[in-house]
Amino acid sequence: MMYALSNAVVFDGKELLTGYSVIVDKQHVISVIADTLVSPQIDVIDLNGATLCPGFIDLQLNGCGGVMLNGDFSTTNLELMHQTNLASGTTHFMPTLITTNDEEMEQAVAISRTHQQHQGSGNLGLHLEGPYLSVEKKGIHSEQLIRRLNKQRLQFLLDNSDAISKVTLAPENVELATISALKEAGILVSIGHTNATYQQATAAINAGAGFATHLFNAMSPMTGREPGVVGAIFDNNLYAGIIVDGHHVAAPNVRLAQRLLQQKLCLVTDATAAAGADIDSFDFVGRKISVQDGICVGDDGTLGGSALTMIEAVKNCVQSVGFSLRDSLRMASLYPATAISMEQQLGSIKSGYRANLTAFDKDFNVTLSISDGHLTQFKTTLA
Repeated sequence: MMYALSNAVVFDGKELLTGYSVIVDKQHVISVIADTLVSPQIDVIDLNGATLCPGFIDLQLNGCGGVMLNGDFSTTNLELMHQTNLASGTTHFMPTLITTNDEEMEQAVAISRTHQQHQGSGNLGLHLEGPYLSVEKKGIHSEQLIRRLNKQRLQFLLDNSDAISKVTLAPENVELATISALKEAGILVSIGHTNATYQQATAAINAGAGFATHLFNAMSPMTGREPGVVGAIFDNNLYAGIIVDGHHVAAPNVRLAQRLLQQKLCLVTDATAAAGADIDSFDFVGRKISVQDGICVGDDGTLGGSALTMIEAVKNCVQSVGFSLRDSLRMASLYPATAISMEQQLGSIKSGYRANLTAFDKDFNVTLSISDGHLTQFKTTLA
């Protein structure tokens, strides 16, 4: 069915347009045209002055809607995560598996592949956050499960590159040839949970690492004499995810990162079961995580992911950090799409692009989401 999305401020990925409508036919955008040119024979959906933008893309999502990927491997849970995402404007996500054992990793790969094949393309492929990390920068990850990446497990990753899209690892604990092999297989290598030096991180980037996991968090910091991983990310202009929830990264550091990385800085949620759910605790790979005023913490005070949604991250960027709406929306859509080389399909509203769209009102309440042509309207957004 062809229809027009009208009476909206359209952000096409570059500019905010008034007086324009977006024409959608089934799974694709047909055109962005002046309201006056919309055929009277096309059904019109009145967006009541909302902002219409490309669907958000979350490259790090551990869980939401009361469930985690870890612990209950099922397509039902993945679909619940997708449906919960839609209420906050996220049309595409990378389900993220926290450090676990080999058997559960294999289960997660199989389940994610099945979900991708049979329940839609909102699932961008599995993100393995560990277990090949630094104990010194483990964060909430289990020290007992952190281990080296041996040849057998590397071959497993390579053999399953159709289902594994991203691997977060500590480059100081992995051979450079391994990073190159993962990149060659089409897996995005992300440096994170790492205590590497500037030189080690830069060598990994030169070997093929193309992303950084939750910038500033769980990585060696920049100091006057040792730039660390943070310095290597800035100096090499690496794509990076950043959690703008007001807890993980101070607003001045978000502004600094945006000034340095510009189109390479991507919003991520690092969300857990608490996102889009009214719960006060949940299990995080065997550890109880308490949710207090939107902050997810273990019993020792360590941050355990977030309760953040993408629309909240955009709102925080505008209202707390001081970014323009244009820049904030690009960080949630166009830049993540480019980071995973899907900018010719996602992240913009253009003729021929897949119909992945989000509308939200002046209070940043999502009113409509379209995921590959499947339209869902909301009266209110999830808290």
